[in-house]
Amino acid sequence: MFPERFNMYEYFLESNLEAGRGDKVAVYFRDEKYTYEQIIKETNRVGNVLRELGVEIEDRVLMVLPDCPEFVATWFAITKLGAVITMVNPLLAPQDFDYYLDYTRAKVAVVEASVLERVEPAAKKARYLKNLLVVDRYVDVEHRYPSYSKLVPTAPDCLDTAPTSKDDIAIWLFTSGSTGQPKAAVHLQHDLPYNTECYPKHVLQMTEQDITLGVPKLFFGYATGTNLLFPFRFGASTALFYERSTPETVFAMIERYRPTVLTNVPTMINAMLQLEGDYDLTSLRVCISAGEALPEELYRRWIKRFGVEILDGIGSAELFHIYISNRFGEVRPGSLGRIVPGYEAQIVDAEGRVVPTGEIGTLRVRGDSAAICYWNAHEKSKATFAGDWVTSADLFRVDEEGYYWYAGRSDDMLKVGGIFVSPLEIENCLLQHPAVAECAVVGASDEHGLVKPKAFVVLRAGYEAAEGMIDELQQFAKQRMAPYKYPRLVEFVASLPKNDRGKVDKKLLKG
Repeated sequence: MFPERFNMYEYFLESNLEAGRGDKVAVYFRDEKYTYEQIIKETNRVGNVLRELGVEIEDRVLMVLPDCPEFVATWFAITKLGAVITMVNPLLAPQDFDYYLDYTRAKVAVVEASVLERVEPAAKKARYLKNLLVVDRYVDVEHRYPSYSKLVPTAPDCLDTAPTSKDDIAIWLFTSGSTGQPKAAVHLQHDLPYNTECYPKHVLQMTEQDITLGVPKLFFGYATGTNLLFPFRFGASTALFYERSTPETVFAMIERYRPTVLTNVPTMINAMLQLEGDYDLTSLRVCISAGEALPEELYRRWIKRFGVEILDGIGSAELFHIYISNRFGEVRPGSLGRIVPGYEAQIVDAEGRVVPTGEIGTLRVRGDSAAICYWNAHEKSKATFAGDWVTSADLFRVDEEGYYWYAGRSDDMLKVGGIFVSPLEIENCLLQHPAVAECAVVGASDEHGLVKPKAFVVLRAGYEAAEGMIDELQQFAKQRMAPYKYPRLVEFVASLPKNDRGKVDKKLLKG
């Protein structure tokens, strides 16, 4: 599909000049508009600065940036140099940067000024780091490091593209770290373009008329695709915002930029539904959901209130982006849809044998966007990347019509009375109760040391956390599921812990 000499900078960005879109708006940010030609020139200037700071082909560069034009230019500059992109959440705690600087062995880190206070202690003792480049446009912070605002504007706006192969390492995408420290899935130059030829083209049907907006931030591979790479590939535009994603902010950004494609996650879909008021979402032709399965109840509430289709799907850092998705006009609420063209999937048992249709097993996927390994994790790589297949930790069943139904992660499944129970099924049931705003179910030991389902519940305004409510929720579940599945324990909480991708962090609940 791709030539031997290949650099994804040319595929995603420079191709827009060849298509005559140099003057078209590529990025909306605050009151500013950036054309494709402007983004390309800024990319070249950043690339020249990074090269002066010591970045060479195959070097890792760590990006610690919020969503802003500098993120875009830095991302493409790294790949144009033939270096390796690594990107992390700018909201991380100081100790996390010790891990990422040591793990990536980044020679240069590009850091936003508001993050500098948290990054600097780790940077000072990092054995491989040579330079920090500080993006100091948005926050006035005194520092002694190379300044983006001083160096980049005066740098040359011409830069040769590194003569990379389609099989050169291009980017590391970090896993969510649900079972320990995040691992980097190592991707090649052609991996991200491969998915782009499959998912946004065939499922989203993206065109240059689209404007995208994202709830998750660009450091997360899900958003990197839907809110940067996919619109750029098809000559569309993206709207970025620096602020943290809240329901109020997302609604304001939709009103401001009138996007056609909204990248979302179930927790924000729920939060947007909780916010009262009239909001105009008529500019949207689609809302995308991923990160975790979207409960059927949330889908139905969203459609009833906003009338905007949600295409729920599943992707992963190991395969870059979505490989199973619902389609326009063919949505099955509660399912994650069907396999995306260009991919294959199987549901297998513990011995790797394909299970009969309708039975639950482990999902494995095949497609040419698969990573080659986890960095510095040989045994885990062998278990996950076997030949062409990528074996997930996700449990699924597939029905007769090819729709995939999520049953939970293999390490989340509960065995109650000798029978496996999916926490997701209990959560979806409880969400149908009018008092429940959010919930998460984990296994907890009872007084006899036996594992039972425990529900952590966030109540809607107007409902009280009391013994009577616990009994009401338990009876509600018993009437809608097999009796052994109901939550034996219910704990009311003000909020559920989330990881940096917006997913409920169940390992904190289990603790």
